[in-house]
Amino acid sequence: MKRFITLIILLYLAMSLFAQGKVTTRRYLLSDFTDKVTQVVLSGNEILSGALQQEVVARWTASAFEFCTLDQFEARKTSSNYYFLLAAESRFKGEENPGVTFLTLVKGGPEAADGIGAMTEIVSFPLVAAQGGSGRELIYIGALVKAVQEFTLAAMESEKVAYGMEAWVNKNYERGGKMMQIFLAKEDLSPSVSEKDLEKYLDDDFHISDDTQAADQHYLDETYNTLVGYTVAPADPGKASWCYKMLFEASTQSLFYIGKHKYSSKKGTGFLPADLKHFSRKR
Repeated sequence: MKRFITLIILLYLAMSLFAQGKVTTRRYLLSDFTDKVTQVVLSGNEILSGALQQEVVARWTASAFEFCTLDQFEARKTSSNYYFLLAAESRFKGEENPGVTFLTLVKGGPEAADGIGAMTEIVSFPLVAAQGGSGRELIYIGALVKAVQEFTLAAMESEKVAYGMEAWVNKNYERGGKMMQIFLAKEDLSPSVSEKDLEKYLDDDFHISDDTQAADQHYLDETYNTLVGYTVAPADPGKASWCYKMLFEASTQSLFYIGKHKYSSKKGTGFLPADLKHFSRKR
């Protein structure tokens, strides 16, 4: 009888843990994404909010959406009826100065009563330094809106994708990016990149432009078979800061590559020699 009771208890625990695991999977959490309304939060930054509003109208098809103010976000964030797309600053532990603003998708729920940091984050892509940028973020924000939507839909179908945003993005470069021409602006290079590195890794299809606008223009012109680089880092980085590096396919305005490295006085911010080596490999 004792063994029978023990067996019943073990079976109950196994079923309980299985149910608990099922509930907490990312796929389960995202299963209602297309059925819920996505609230697009418009902040006090009128230029950035205007660009976000325009790109959502043009690109967002996965779910119904509405625009809301920060006050409305505060009032609605604890409701499980909504997802929220917003530009939010993130600062890492030990980072004293303003960090990076990310384009973030979070899920509403009761836990939001403890602040946005307690909300279920679906995905975040670096957008601009928290202190503001040069305006280049307005060029690439549409591709990031597209990436948020496409990643979330893919994560609904695959637990592997849901827990591997970088791998999901970078498969694009591994599959097709190696055959494309690349344009990087000089300001997006780390100070650790030397002339020797440029001579070693650049080729006829891998270009560094002294003029940032010239590089961005390839993206704006949707130049065929072309990737354009963009980096995001704090305006005043410290030892706890991170630098983010991205490549966008111009013709489809899609995110093709994302990487990051921790800031140091030696590395600085921008694409590193190791990044140039990676991009030049097998070209």
